[in-house]
Amino acid sequence: MWMPTNQPPATVHHPRRTKSAQGTALLAVLWLSAALATIAISLADTVRGEAERSATAVDGLRSQDLAAGGLRRAILYLDWGRTRPDIPRFKPLGPLFVFDFPEGQTVVEVIPETSKFNINTAPPEDLLHLLVNLGVDPARAQEVAAAIVDWRSPAPVMHSAFDGFYASLHPPYLAPHTNFQEIEELLSVRGITPDLFYGAWQIAPAGAPQPLALRTGLGDCVSVFGSAGQFDVNTAAPAVLAAVGVPPEGVAALVQQRRMQPFLNPQDLAPFAQIAGPGFPRLRIGGFTMFTLRSTARLRLGNGQLSDLRRTVAALVKFTPPSNETSYHILRWYDTVVGQASWPVLPDVH
Repeated sequence: MWMPTNQPPATVHHPRRTKSAQGTALLAVLWLSAALATIAISLADTVRGEAERSATAVDGLRSQDLAAGGLRRAILYLDWGRTRPDIPRFKPLGPLFVFDFPEGQTVVEVIPETSKFNINTAPPEDLLHLLVNLGVDPARAQEVAAAIVDWRSPAPVMHSAFDGFYASLHPPYLAPHTNFQEIEELLSVRGITPDLFYGAWQIAPAGAPQPLALRTGLGDCVSVFGSAGQFDVNTAAPAVLAAVGVPPEGVAALVQQRRMQPFLNPQDLAPFAQIAGPGFPRLRIGGFTMFTLRSTARLRLGNGQLSDLRRTVAALVKFTPPSNETSYHILRWYDTVVGQASWPVLPDVH
């Protein structure tokens, strides 16, 4: 017969963890927490960056639309101003229109094509002087000027050295040996680089509002509709003024004066006859029928200040006599314009 005993029940003994094992587990937890925190921070930065980029892209589109609206208004004002000269707001403030919209501000530069050399008729010496005043080495400037003249001249009986150069490229091409149809053709001419055509950023002189300044490019100084005689003193680039014979001190004086107050009539320009030197007879005020309009827009922020983000569009416009059925034609439209040397500093008006 089974009889209960007074022995205590058997107990199960678990092995005790050592301090080393506990430290390893704690370290693993800390490393895992650190890894998860790093992933979370990286993900948050990525999301924030994408959100900022999206917001910038949206603001860029809004600014571009605002610039296009300002440009179209400037075209209408110029058109209406020919038939209603008694309305001051239809006239630009010097070479500028400044439009304030609820969404922001637009500044439209009115640049007559008479402020540029006609690339098809400019004499070689004018092209050479222009290139030198744009900072091109004289030897290279002479080669580039010769290449431009070769491009627009009738084909020679024997292929020129420039034709041989173009034929050696990959892919090869031939110079058309006729007038330039578009100013961008210059990018295919031997010796003309994008930096020379569009301009390049350089360190601004001491006291300038921004640390970098954009050197004027050849594309801002020549046009297929440009002038072969006189040039608009209010909008011609300093390199153009120098190329037509205005000495350096005259260029500086003219640029300084037109920044303070544009030349509105010949009486305003007359006092500068002596300092402008041999280039004075080649200066005029205003243009004829062909204009480049360049519109730069900035959005208005919630506090009323203007955003630092800028977008610029441009158009080449030909105005016809008021008796025509269509009073103007937009010949070229540029949705995105970058690297323009004469972009104005927009005032904060609010």
